[in-house]
Amino acid sequence: MKKHFWSTAGAALLCASMLAGCSNTSSSTTSGAASTGDSTAASAAPAGDTVKIGLNFELTGNVADYGTKELNGAKIAVDMFNAREDKPFTVETVEFDDKGEPAESVAGITKLIEQDKVVGVVGPATSASSIATYDFASSKQVPVISPSATQVDAMMNNGTPYEYAWRVCFEDSYQGKAMADYAVNELGAKKAVILNEVSDYGIGLADAFAEELDKLGGEVLDRSEYQSGDKDFASFITKIKDLDFDVIYIAGYYNEAAQIIKTAQADGIDKPIIGADGLDSADLISQIGATNANNIYYTTAYSAIDASDDLKAFIEAYKAEYGEDPSMFAALSYDATNMLLSALESSGKTGAELNEAIKNVDFSGVTGSFSFDEATHTPKKSVLVVELVDGVQSNVKEVEAE
Repeated sequence: MKKHFWSTAGAALLCASMLAGCSNTSSSTTSGAASTGDSTAASAAPAGDTVKIGLNFELTGNVADYGTKELNGAKIAVDMFNAREDKPFTVETVEFDDKGEPAESVAGITKLIEQDKVVGVVGPATSASSIATYDFASSKQVPVISPSATQVDAMMNNGTPYEYAWRVCFEDSYQGKAMADYAVNELGAKKAVILNEVSDYGIGLADAFAEELDKLGGEVLDRSEYQSGDKDFASFITKIKDLDFDVIYIAGYYNEAAQIIKTAQADGIDKPIIGADGLDSADLISQIGATNANNIYYTTAYSAIDASDDLKAFIEAYKAEYGEDPSMFAALSYDATNMLLSALESSGKTGAELNEAIKNVDFSGVTGSFSFDEATHTPKKSVLVVELVDGVQSNVKEVEAE
């Protein structure tokens, strides 16, 4: 992956250097005039005005760790923009908690566009909640940037992309294939068991992993499914315990993954546990304990391993504000927000002209450099696989699936 990182000082030049490139309460970063943008047509964002952007995230509920981290990453981007002496306008954020529910995310996008008059929206973190917002946002000509909606074909509407929906992450089919490649070529694994969540996210990951493993000469010995919120995985571990497998592939999120890992370890299973970006959470480590977080591998879009000086500066800025290192989700949201602000500045417009600037963006951020595939509104990005050693990301490997 090509990495072009900003330092805290360098972020002050962010938008100038690129061409085109909880509660339902608002949070204003500064005072100033309200945005004059019409949400149904392109309009100017004049110098000196305050422009509102929406932050629609899962701040409560089962995946609140993702949404909270993404809100934090977005705020860092906005703070850096507003700190610029040469900024053409001031950015005000309006937050909404969608609680991890698609119906709530629709309520959020409606409020943010109709009532708060935002010119663009970042979030939500999860695919289902993100997809639920795309139709309304496109009908109102307000771009939505999804930091981590990785679901296969998440941006597509009957074969064509939602016009005003974009994402800065790779999709699940790609990371599923990449993990299969890593398992075979780096871990020497040929036989796998799969446990996936019953969701588009979990099923899409598992399908892609199984298909690629088969192409690479491997095989799936067992595939089981679970529901979000399940806590008892003893029957699954009993079923697979005597199988001659090399790895367990978990296609789901951190809460259930932690229970699966603890159950497997308690039953004496010491085979590698591999998974997707849903495992990339500090909560996973806290639930299983750092000393037990070994021989675990997962795909991700971001790692601080061997960080450049510029990346270290971003991490330090985030840590100074929130008292912890940024996660992949914070970094993706930071990039999504900066991309929106870059396009807003370069176009000087909202609506259709802002969306055109996003389409033509040539962006460099902390999760990589990319432009968009017009046919899918998805960037082409490499996948990183990291190993957990005592709960710490280690031994990062870049993987490009066919």
